Amino acid sequence: MTLKPIVVQVVIDKPLAQGFDYLWDAEKLGKLPEIGHIVEVPFARSKVIGLVIKVSDHSDYEIAKLKSVDRLAPLPSLDPALLRLMNFASQYYVHALGETILPTIPQMWKKVEDWEKIPKKIETADKKSNKNSNVIAEGLITEDQLNPSQKNALQELMADGQQENQFRVILLQGQTGSGKTAVFLNWLASILRDEAAQVLLLVPEINLTPQLERRVKAYFPDKKMALLHSGVSEKKRGIAWYEAMTGKAQIILGTRLAALTPIPNLRAIVVDEEHDASYKQQEGTRYSARDLAIWRAHDQKTTILLSSATPSLETWLAAQSGRYKYIRLDQRAQGANLPSVHLINTRDPQNQFSPGDEDAPKQKSLITKTLARAITKTLEAKKQSLILINRRGYAPVLSCSACNWLSKCTQCSTYTVMHKAGALGKRSVLSCHHCGLVKSIPQFCPDCGNADLKTLGHGTQKLEDAIEEMWPQARVLRVDTDSSRKSKGAEKLFQEIHEGNVDIVVGTQMIAKGHDYQNIGLVAVLDADSRLYSADFRAAERLFAQLVQVAGRAGRSGTSGERGGDIYIETQYPESPVFQYLLRHDVDGFMAFTASEREEAKLPPYSYQALIHAEAKVLEKAIQFLNELKARMKSRGMISKELKVYDPVPKPVMRVAGSERAQLLIESPNRKTLQEALEIVDQGLRQDSQGRISKISRIRWLIERDPIAI
Repeated sequence: MTLKPIVVQVVIDKPLAQGFDYLWDAEKLGKLPEIGHIVEVPFARSKVIGLVIKVSDHSDYEIAKLKSVDRLAPLPSLDPALLRLMNFASQYYVHALGETILPTIPQMWKKVEDWEKIPKKIETADKKSNKNSNVIAEGLITEDQLNPSQKNALQELMADGQQENQFRVILLQGQTGSGKTAVFLNWLASILRDEAAQVLLLVPEINLTPQLERRVKAYFPDKKMALLHSGVSEKKRGIAWYEAMTGKAQIILGTRLAALTPIPNLRAIVVDEEHDASYKQQEGTRYSARDLAIWRAHDQKTTILLSSATPSLETWLAAQSGRYKYIRLDQRAQGANLPSVHLINTRDPQNQFSPGDEDAPKQKSLITKTLARAITKTLEAKKQSLILINRRGYAPVLSCSACNWLSKCTQCSTYTVMHKAGALGKRSVLSCHHCGLVKSIPQFCPDCGNADLKTLGHGTQKLEDAIEEMWPQARVLRVDTDSSRKSKGAEKLFQEIHEGNVDIVVGTQMIAKGHDYQNIGLVAVLDADSRLYSADFRAAERLFAQLVQVAGRAGRSGTSGERGGDIYIETQYPESPVFQYLLRHDVDGFMAFTASEREEAKLPPYSYQALIHAEAKVLEKAIQFLNELKARMKSRGMISKELKVYDPVPKPVMRVAGSERAQLLIESPNRKTLQEALEIVDQGLRQDSQGRISKISRIRWLIERDPIAI
């Protein structure tokens, strides 16, 4: 009797919708195939890593012509729950399954030449187990140390947790400094009493991970933790991923990529700062880690906790309507008052230095007189000041005073930013923050030869210089991606602040999120208006969230009844609703106001959106490609009241790295209608394309669901 062949279908990391059939030699590979096995297979003239998604005994192709699987990774198969998640992500975000799932597997497990060495690496890692027996109990607040508000929140969480195998989404909304982290860590402690249980804890950015990592280790000294983010070495990430997928690690802590980790015994998920835009991937499969975490909790019938002082409008509305359980913390953990908000109208001459002022700086001041005097008082009180300007570098533009030449990037439709020596190298340079182009600063104007080149605007470096000149005795620290790259990383810079070795901190939004500073008396925000008025309808919501977050850094160590510090905001538009609601610390009022605006305009979350991106060497070709796509949709009767398709337009940053970029916005009040339309569009585009490049026009295209920037 002839044995039936074993045929496996394998997906690879290519923009190809279909899988490929291969023969499986059980004797050669040492075991029978399972869905979820990682394998090496021949593809075209090379060998690639793939994932088994189907096992059968027949193929639509001639068995004799099928190639065989070459090697099997020394790994268990990926668990079914993760494969269900990946299938959903592939369908919802209209991306091939292979290019959705393969990029989430650490590089260590995709290097076939290292597969034989991996067992030894894992054995070594086991000996250096990261169980944390000698960890200092930093930030440890046990259940009996919680204030009444925190205890009530914890009791609500624990009551819900007693209902096994039930999907729940809970919003934990609390003032900055109200102790949300202590609440959810004590909740997770109750779940982790089960030695088999695993929990997933997501944070938006890498620089928040070290501080939370220390707190988690203090709470759970006897639990193994898997740390997953792009700042971890490939070897450590590969081992952490393995420990999560085999159940060895009970706590999985990381940024958005951790949401796609295999976790077979998942019992709870926490998404900290759930509103943060960093949870949305901006390349490859453009998924939302928060949204996929919610789907995962639903699929695995478990609880997910969304934590934020300023929830996203979508989450806040779901909590208001009762779809999500709503738990609030409305007082600061130590009982300190919230910071006092001061709006400085930069149009008012009284707020500016005049020549007769004794404390006026020699050069034109980059900050107002009102703010400068507040900083002086803060220094005299032995408190720290935090100054936020969301622009790194020395100056955004270099210009010629004679012919109006500007330092435009030759590859992008933006300007190169001037960086002082030491930030990006040993000399001052012009750098593009979009394509990465770095070039020397010209001594003369390239157009007219004028040597009088001037800087326009200011960034963190220029502000740092101005602060050092105005307060020469103060210890000034700059915190941005340039300074953190130059030193041993952001963690060391934050440690300087925590240890009190700094008087004035100048930084970008890196300093605004999540950090539990203990001696900040004043927070200042410069140039807030640049983020207030924008083509993006979410600009005001993002600015409000950032202002609440940065304001929350002040006065966190105060005791009951003590002033909560001060936040000063320089603006030309103090009457804006963003600032007026901030004055009253009225998060719910701002959310209700924003919801009303969005509902009237039929914008998300009252509608659903997708973008079709197109890139070409010439903008007109990208626009033409999208116009033809719109015409095809119209001819098929797809455009209706239920599906609106706008005219194609150039992207806000039109040219990046030499490619001209355009976009087509598709909108519907019904999620299912939009999904069906996108699947039809995707199918049509793929028929005329090789991968994601049009065969005829050579246009590169991409579909993005739920864009966060338009």
